Amino acid sequence: MQVSQKGLYALQAMMMLARRYAQGAIRIRDIAYEENLPEKFLELILLELKNARLVESVRGAKGGYRLRRAPSEIRLSEIIRLIDGPLAPFGDASQLRVLINRDAEHSALYRVFLEVRDAVAKILENTTLADLISRGPAISRLDSRPKDGDRKSSARKIVERKRVKASVLPVLAEGEVHD
Repeated sequence: MQVSQKGLYALQAMMMLARRYAQGAIRIRDIAYEENLPEKFLELILLELKNARLVESVRGAKGGYRLRRAPSEIRLSEIIRLIDGPLAPFGDASQLRVLINRDAEHSALYRVFLEVRDAVAKILENTTLADLISRGPAISRLDSRPKDGDRKSSARKIVERKRVKASVLPVLAEGEVHD
């Protein structure tokens, strides 16, 4: 299974909306800023999530996007399948079962792929947005804006966080493994 950059952005945006679920609608600009995501690309992702009925948009001065259901009711598997498709390395589970039955010489290999797919699917289907946000505190970039007399330290923290995000997440998103 490989999560694309688009899938990663969708998951990050959904986590942010889950963290702020009680606050109501959040503007795209605020989601993009807090999650360090490109605003135009985020707009397209949110539209796709809206069409899938995972989020809804609210018009007006207090408008923006919010989760359509509670964070405890939205599973990671829904988001990943919507954005990136099947969870298996080769198509979906039914395609793997066909390969197992059709190609006896390689069926053991396809069975392993099916086991991997099933393990990944089980984790993603049993993990909700609420589970993710309960695993640890998230520092809000909106809350960490520099205050008078503290400009350097807050700005430095944001830059350091961007470096970590920039160096780690593309590796995960591209599916590469580095020693």
